[in-house]
Amino acid sequence: MRNIPDYDFSAAVWRKSSYSGGSGGDCVEVAEAHPTLIPVRDSKNPDGPKLTFHIKPWSTFVTNLKHT
Repeated sequence: MRNIPDYDFSAAVWRKSSYSGGSGGDCVEVAEAHPTLIPVRDSKNPDGPKLTFHIKPWSTFVTNLKHT
């Protein structure tokens, strides 16, 4: 079994994409205050699990999204 660290994101400031709209639909939220990780969560379940990505792959992912 893999040991996955549990990070404390209780002080994180979460934001939605400007493309999300205001209807409260299916959105992801991102917090950028962590020094080495980008935490991502489901806006409908803010107390639920979070995914974490290292900054470089996340940056590459976002850059590729902007070019599609």
